Amino acid sequence: MLASNKFVALATAGIALGMFAFHLWVVFTGAPEVFHFRGTHLLFTLVLVFLWFPLLAEATKGKAIAGTLVDTACLAGSIMVISYLFAEHDYILDRYAYVDDLRPIDIVFGITIILLVLEATRRTVGLALPITAVVFLGYGLLIANLSPSEVIDQMYLTTEGIFGIPLNVSATYLVMFIVFGALVEKSGTGKLFMDFALALAGHTAGGPAKVACMTSAMFGTISGSSTANVMTTGTFTIPLMKRVGYRPAFAGAVEAVASTGGQIMPPIMGAAAFVMAEFMAVSYLTVISLAILPALLYFLAVFIAVHFEAKRIGLKGLPRADLPAMGKVLRERGHQFLPLAIIIGVLVSGYSAPYAATCGLFSVIPVALMRKTTRSEISVRLVVDAIILGIRNSLQVAVACACSGLVIGIISLSGIGIEFTSFIIGMAQDTMLLALILTAIAGIILGMGLPTTPAYIVQVALLVPALIKLGVPLEAAHMFVFYFAILSAITPPVAITIYAANGLSGAGLWDGGLAAMKLAATGYIIPFMFVYGPSLLLIGDAVTVAISCVTSVVGVCCLAGGLHGYFLRRANFIERCILVAAAISLIKPGLTTDLVGLGLISLIVALQLLIWPRAADVTQTVASVTETTQRNP
Repeated sequence: MLASNKFVALATAGIALGMFAFHLWVVFTGAPEVFHFRGTHLLFTLVLVFLWFPLLAEATKGKAIAGTLVDTACLAGSIMVISYLFAEHDYILDRYAYVDDLRPIDIVFGITIILLVLEATRRTVGLALPITAVVFLGYGLLIANLSPSEVIDQMYLTTEGIFGIPLNVSATYLVMFIVFGALVEKSGTGKLFMDFALALAGHTAGGPAKVACMTSAMFGTISGSSTANVMTTGTFTIPLMKRVGYRPAFAGAVEAVASTGGQIMPPIMGAAAFVMAEFMAVSYLTVISLAILPALLYFLAVFIAVHFEAKRIGLKGLPRADLPAMGKVLRERGHQFLPLAIIIGVLVSGYSAPYAATCGLFSVIPVALMRKTTRSEISVRLVVDAIILGIRNSLQVAVACACSGLVIGIISLSGIGIEFTSFIIGMAQDTMLLALILTAIAGIILGMGLPTTPAYIVQVALLVPALIKLGVPLEAAHMFVFYFAILSAITPPVAITIYAANGLSGAGLWDGGLAAMKLAATGYIIPFMFVYGPSLLLIGDAVTVAISCVTSVVGVCCLAGGLHGYFLRRANFIERCILVAAAISLIKPGLTTDLVGLGLISLIVALQLLIWPRAADVTQTVASVTETTQRNP
């Protein structure tokens, strides 16, 4: 097989380094013409996919030969269909799309590239996305009555299909950020994140669960993948959570929910955030500013929820003697926070996101060499391996973006997006809340089984226009579907991140899934919050933003308390209902609802600190007097 041959493996590594060099060159010199740029990116991607992910990784000799022949055909086909774009570049630019007849070779190569993209996606992402693309292609051909030549023209010879905006985002932004994340991970920064979180929260009630929240948030800033977060940090945090007494389902849910939130945590969010910047025609720094407060609310809610759960069931933290000291952690590895600070500084200074990623990338090794404790981990081999790992990790995103182009191409060509918008508005009958609920349900269904990036892309095409037509601000509409594209990964029955976490915790799908939905309850509500109160997206005056922040923080704490049965002490059923009502009141913007929420919280404080304890004391006193009377009649 191709991948088993030592020479081919060496050539594959060389091609991966070549792909990195190409994107590095683009950062400093600017992107070439669109088909040359996106075509080269896709060519590198397809070649590496068919080399790294052979058809038959383990097979008998006869099957291995057949698999090798298929892989070789895929490689040859990839090179031919992309090379044709380069050779016939002037012809492609001069022709009128959908008007001029296609050449026979256009049709053959158009069908070939569609099949190659579908197969490459199947090998790297799984079946869900290719099946989704095939369904949309079938809709276009069989229901929307598009001609095969129209579909091929759109997908292959324009920038509205495979070579559309999603692939442009992959080529422009994602490679450098993913390579940066791989290099940071290889240089030992993951150990810094883990030790920092352990030193800060490991000794508190339910400490390992809080460590999972913190490490997943920090690791998420460099990986942008919920499943990767689970498999990296979860191998350590899930056993620790089980060790201190959390049930397996809850332990897996904590890691899954926190890891999923890593995609919304600036400064380096998931790949879909870069796509969002492109769709909204704003800078990536603007997307970061939109995401920062909702992301902090999300992680605060998870952090408070695990604290309340620990207090309710009486869990302790880890012994301090078993934990690293904060001073030692910062002295030995604290400098490894600098690359993230550099990226933020470069973005704030007004430079592009790819340039910021490159600056961060080039700072990782010098920063690691600053201290003896991290210097020994750095070598030329490590740097090369990290670059190759980063390129390999980027392939999944690149082919998902190319495959998403098939879906977007059909949506724009067939007009199904307009029909879906009319359907949502008609179902909601111009009622904003009902439209948002329908959109959220549709978003979770559309995102089931898909990585976040294609899930978000499909939802932008189908759902965002309906929200905007109902009066939702552009930024809030995009963030709304972005959140539900992410949350689909932890929503049963198809919950990819839950599958990964349960593999480590040993819990069942529904046990882990329901525990995750309970933990992430605030995550499902936050999108409604910033639609009705855009101040959470830093839209509006400073006073309004500050008030929204305070009431939202108190609201998510109340919601966590109501769902997990603890606030200042264990909460009974009545108190839990009051806490949830207070949370809903505070989460909804408005002075009246804020006052109602504060009144309900005052009632809870009075019940838990004054009324119930005094009632318990009176009951205990009466019982003591009765017992004394019985003893001494």
